[in-house]
Amino acid sequence: MSRRREVPGKLSIERARRAQLLLATMVVERDEFRNPPEVVAGVDVSYAGNKAVGAVVFVDYRTLELIKYSTVVVDIKFPYVPTLLAFREFYPMAKAIVSAREVADIYMIDAQGRLHPYGLGAASHVGVVLDIATIGVAKRLLCGKVRERTNDVAYVEFDNKIVGAALWTRRSSKPIYVSVGNKVSLETAIKIVKHTTAKGRKLPEPIRLAHAVATKKRNSLARR
Repeated sequence: MSRRREVPGKLSIERARRAQLLLATMVVERDEFRNPPEVVAGVDVSYAGNKAVGAVVFVDYRTLELIKYSTVVVDIKFPYVPTLLAFREFYPMAKAIVSAREVADIYMIDAQGRLHPYGLGAASHVGVVLDIATIGVAKRLLCGKVRERTNDVAYVEFDNKIVGAALWTRRSSKPIYVSVGNKVSLETAIKIVKHTTAKGRKLPEPIRLAHAVATKKRNSLARR
């Protein structure tokens, strides 16, 4: 009999997988937020040793101007396990969102949402547990087949279902991958990502700014 794999906090890989599959059944794939939004947030995580930096930025949807940002630094509570990255990134992301003195209509997460082998990347995990509207925005394709491209969009199919879309935001760049996190439809998610991507940029402003804020905080920790 194989030895049961354990992670910090006595949570086994098998229990984490069961929790993931349960949460995947709770994802809402329809618009349940103020639309069009007034405030869109971006969320990202960066790492410095055994610490994780969670960053959240709030952006005016109309002007794409930064409203405010917030960061948290926490101990890493879960190791890196392929397809279970959400369990590693949930805590810093959720703590950053909850502790920020601002609320967005919808949150863009630098992670997969439904575009995931088990239907629940970190964007969906955060959305379901915190009961908020989220969009997954990822730089790499984790699973599925990219179908024929029409203009700047090509849908991604996995297990005979459309689970996301490849979106070309800049001619000279590879696509980014957009998927439902929670409480949003795929078409609306694509529309919001397009609207919040400034001309000449590859990433939508909320994600780009969240990454910059998280990286700056991580670098400051590394210099101590």
